Amino acid sequence: MTQLDDSYDVVVLGGGAAGLNAALMLARSRRSVAVIDAGAPRNAPAQGVHGLLGREGMPPLELLELGRAEVRGYGGHVVSGEVVSVARAGDTAGADFLVTLADGSTVSARRILVATGLADELPDVPGLREHWGRDVLHCPYCHGWEVRDQRIAVLASSPMSVHQALLFSQLSDDIVYLSHTAELSDEDAEKLVARGIRIVDGQVVEVLGTGRLTGVQLADGSVVERDALVVGPRMNTRATFLTDLGLIPEPHPSGMGDHIPADPMGRTSVPGVWIAGNATDPSAQVGAAAAAGAMAGAQIHAELVMAETAAAVDARRAESSSV
Repeated sequence: MTQLDDSYDVVVLGGGAAGLNAALMLARSRRSVAVIDAGAPRNAPAQGVHGLLGREGMPPLELLELGRAEVRGYGGHVVSGEVVSVARAGDTAGADFLVTLADGSTVSARRILVATGLADELPDVPGLREHWGRDVLHCPYCHGWEVRDQRIAVLASSPMSVHQALLFSQLSDDIVYLSHTAELSDEDAEKLVARGIRIVDGQVVEVLGTGRLTGVQLADGSVVERDALVVGPRMNTRATFLTDLGLIPEPHPSGMGDHIPADPMGRTSVPGVWIAGNATDPSAQVGAAAAAGAMAGAQIHAELVMAETAAAVDARRAESSSV
């Protein structure tokens, strides 16, 4: 297994699509870069990655293994580990940040890229988690094709549930909206009915099915037979270890969960700390996360070049003035 050096130009926190693509850009620019990955990818339960040109349907873990090999092929380091804190480096020469891992080891970096993704907080319904990533779904673009023409239910579990139901109605003529514990406005109800979506009232108390999902049971004992269930998990950023730097997760405008804001290039409000992928954009699929990582990696490299150039100019002027 690759061992961490003492210091790097850039330490990337998280080894998903965003982190690995950023590391690839940096390593190809001859930057010393390390990716520290906790090994818990969000899409691990899924059978395949979708919407990614050239890699359609590839198993998520296979895609990550290819990415790790590509980063290592250019001299980048990819290691397993859990980051517990990131702090200013203080007196550490040539470094701006000190990263501490759960095992107590530390590594310094001139720049930090956060790509730790998010964790899905699922509705508290018995049996739901057992089907997550297979026939309990959340994204029509990630998994919709796989459940086309099936009997689909949408569980009202987030501010985006009505929107999800409308999107999935493009994929099947048999969509049921389960109001569960949510209030449904007259305007939203009209939209659902107009799209041919049946509204079923009553709290869902259990997701049914051993192996394959067969339906849901309501509090009155009735069963709604279904082949797939769509939910809206709360999406929580995993980058909670940045609070000492002043980067505190904020509610996402969509209402889907929280995130750490950044500009379109990935710059956070803390100089030297960048972020890409689901940690800042909960809706980003694999392709979008990878693209954001590539952009952030390129911008970090450019920032380092400008800093090094300024230092070289200062050194040259100092040398000239001493002659």
